This record gives sequence, C-alpha cells and structure tokens, in this order.
Amino acid sequence: MEKLKRHKIGLFSAVMLALNSLIGSGWLFGAGSASKIAGPAAIISWILGAIIIISIAITYIELGSMFPESGGMSRYAQYSHGPLLGFIAAWANWISLVTLVPMEAVAAVQYMSSWPWSWANWTRHFMKNGDITTQGLLVVFLFMVIFTLINYWSVKIMTRFTNLISIFKILLPTLTVVILMCSGFHASNFGTNIHEFMPYGSRSIFEATSVSGIIMSYDAFQTVINMGGELKNPRKNIVRGVLISMLITTAIYVMLQVTFIGAIEPSTLAKVGWHGIDFTSPFADIAIILGINWLVILLYLDAFVSPFGTGVAFVATASRALAAMTHTKHLPNWLGRLNRKYLIPRAAMIADLILAILLVSVFRNWNLLATVIAASTLIAYLTGPVTVMALRKIKPNLNRPFNPNYMKYLAPFAFVLTSLAIYWSMWPTTIEVIFVIALGLPVYIYYEIKYQNSDLKLQLKHSWWIIIYLVFMAVISYLGSDGFGGQNIIKYPLDFVIIIIASLFFYYWGINSSMKDIDPYAKKINEKAIEE
Repeated sequence: MEKLKRHKIGLFSAVMLALNSLIGSGWLFGAGSASKIAGPAAIISWILGAIIIISIAITYIELGSMFPESGGMSRYAQYSHGPLLGFIAAWANWISLVTLVPMEAVAAVQYMSSWPWSWANWTRHFMKNGDITTQGLLVVFLFMVIFTLINYWSVKIMTRFTNLISIFKILLPTLTVVILMCSGFHASNFGTNIHEFMPYGSRSIFEATSVSGIIMSYDAFQTVINMGGELKNPRKNIVRGVLISMLITTAIYVMLQVTFIGAIEPSTLAKVGWHGIDFTSPFADIAIILGINWLVILLYLDAFVSPFGTGVAFVATASRALAAMTHTKHLPNWLGRLNRKYLIPRAAMIADLILAILLVSVFRNWNLLATVIAASTLIAYLTGPVTVMALRKIKPNLNRPFNPNYMKYLAPFAFVLTSLAIYWSMWPTTIEVIFVIALGLPVYIYYEIKYQNSDLKLQLKHSWWIIIYLVFMAVISYLGSDGFGGQNIIKYPLDFVIIIIASLFFYYWGINSSMKDIDPYAKKINEKAIEE
C-alpha cells in the first residue's frame, strides 16, 4: 500500500495530463474548419461545445468523486443499470478512443502535405481534395505503429514522452494567438451586423460544433476522472482537475478561433467568402502569408508534437479501456492479458491498432474522423446524466463528496444537449457510428449466453431505453433537415423541437429503468473512499 501511495499524483500533474490530452490536433484544424462552416459565428460553436461537455462533465464529476477508481467512466452505467448498459457505454467510449489514434496521425500527415519547402515536394501527394491518398495512408499507418511501439515496451517511455512535450503543446497555441494578433488583426472580419457575423444562419453554428472537431477537442476531460484511483485526495481533486483543465482549454480554443477569424485578409474574404477559406494547414498557411517564417517552422514542428503526444496518450487509454471490458467476461480473456514485465495490455494494443487501420481506411478525412469521435463519445456520455440521477433515486444515502442541488436540472439539460449534438453529427455519419456501436451487442449476447447464465431479459429491461433511443436517433437523422444531411422531411427547427421532447422522454425512461439496488462492487468502492 505504501508503494501505491507514493505513486499518487497531485492536482497540478492531473491538470497537466488532462491538458496534454485536450490540446491535440483540434487546435491545428478546428478553427479553420469551424470558420469555413459558420464564419465568425464559429466562436459561438466553441462556447456551445464547451457548455455541452462541461454540463456532461459535471454529472461525471459527481460519479467520479463517489467512485474514485481507475477507468471509472467505463463502469458507472453498470452500477445503476447492470452489465448490458455498462457494456454499451464502455464499447461506445472505446470506439471513440480508438478513432482518436488514426485522427492524430492524419493530422500530422495533412500538415506534412503542405510543407512549403522545395525538398519536401514528395509530401504533396499525401492529400487530394481534403482526403488522405493511398500514399499518405501508408505514412498514417507508420505513425500509428510508432504510437503503439512507444507504449508497447514500457509505461516509463510513454510517460516521459508525454511529459516532455506537454509544456510545448500548451505554450505554442498561446504564442500563436499573441503573434498573429500583433501581426495583423482585422476586426472588420467579424462584421457589423448579425447577418455578417452569422453569414450562414444559426443552423451553421450547430453543424460546426460537431462536424469541425469542436466536441472532439473537449473530449479528454475524462482523463482526470479515469485517473481517480491514482489521484491524491480524489474527492476534491477530481472536481478541481476537470473544471480547471476544461476552463483553460476553452479559453485557448476560443482565443484561437478569434485569432483565426481576425487574421484572414479582408480582400481574400471579399473574393471567396468564408466557405471559400480552405487552408490545408490553417495557422501555418496564415503565418506563411504574413511572412513569419520562424512561427511557420514552430507550427509545422507542433503538427508532429501535438498529434504524436495525443496519439501516444490515447493508444495507452484505448488499450486499457479494451482490456477493462474483459473483466466482465463479455470479451475474449486474451484481450485483457498484461505483459508480465511491464504490466501492459499488449494484445489489446494490437487489436486497437488493427481497428484503427480499418477505420482510417474508410474515413480518410480529419473532419470525418472528428465527427465519428464526437458521435460515439456523446453516445457513451449519454449514460452519465441518467446514471447520476438514478443513483440518487435508488441509493440516496451513498456518500457524495460533490452533491450539487442543481443536478436535477443540469442532468436533463445535459442529456438534451448531448442528443442534439449527436444529431448535428449529420447523416450518414450518425447511422454509421450507431451501427458500429450496435456491432458490440451480438458480442455481448454471445458471451452472456455462453458464460454468464444470468437473466438476459432483466438486463434488457434495464437497457431498452438506450437501444430504442439509438433507433430513434438514426430515424430522426435520416428524416431531419438537409442542413444536417437528412431528407428534409422534418425541417429545421422542428427537428430540434422533436429531439428535445423525445430526449426528455428517454431521459426519464432511463432513470425509471434502473436496478432496485446498486452493484455491490460500487458500494465497496464508495465505502473504501470514505475510509481513505
């Protein structure tokens, strides 16, 4: 026990680890993508994305402080609704984590394709019409193998690598904001009226929130919660760590968006409009136009550093998430085996690498991968608001270090916002992600029937609400407005009204579908936390 205590990390380290995960390729591409979709109103998209994720995060803060354990976010739904809902949430979260790995590799290769130096002409064939070419795909595969190998041999190599670059990842976005604002900031780009500020209407704000990587950029708040078992004073530091890291990240991303909008030449904007602003490497391309060569070099360097740091971190996270799912005996045991020397789930890493290769072969575009991550992450997070209120209902006497009175209002608000954000991911991405998540159900049912011999009907009773919810979201996405990829049978904003009403129905159905008592293991974790 003494050895474990010596290895617990403090609040500062937790915040730095979270920021290292939060600031990845999103800052390199998000501002450019969001501006192209929504113009100056993209600023609202970043604020809206932060509100969505922070509202979800607060529900998980209550759960994380109640059950401070490593990998906790993959287990909370099981504590209130049983193993089937827990598996669905864990599976969806794992899909999002695995997709982050190829997305970071794609980010590095996309910046490579725009290298301005004559000796680097060979890299320009890596991208074509915004998609990774077959030649570029081979480089993406190579980077993913490197991400995996850094994790494969030692945790020490991985942690030293991420610690080395975390400060650089935080300072460079800040430096970019300062330099570009000082070099030429055009306030006129923001417009003088609501139409100029919001040139493509209010709908574009919501589209940009999911499609341009904004939701994905805020996703890694779960780093602090998943480290609950390794934190000093987790009952307080989980709350502080999540909120501090999220507020810092939001400030950085909003300022980057403001800077990008102000840095575009008004003459260019007058010719092509915001839809025509299409930089392969947004901030580096602006720095080249402004002639700030030293910043160009730093940005191209960071196009390796940020994606590599995040890619390496998420290889570790995704492999452990997959290994953790084997503990309930709903996946093959060999996926959870740890290497004897380094205690690393190498089999899970290799399985993740194979899936990542398949995903990037289908989704050869940074924005598409970011949208897949947003949709799968949000589906996983849906269980948080339901679980937190279900636990208050079935076990009100559990010790809750973080127990805000406003949770009864925040939880349904977070559920509704999450549902809307899933819809904003656009057809057909919505149905593709739901299909990938649904692929986990036959796997679960096979192992449940073969090994568990438990009451599958009872488990379905606790989980029907999420299964029917996913069917509903697929249907409404198809029938919805054409601005979100649908058939425009249900027009904007009526589609929003239907989703809001239906979401509240599923939210209360979910709470009323909980078990009569919580998982016994959850009680032990809660009691152990009180003792510590």
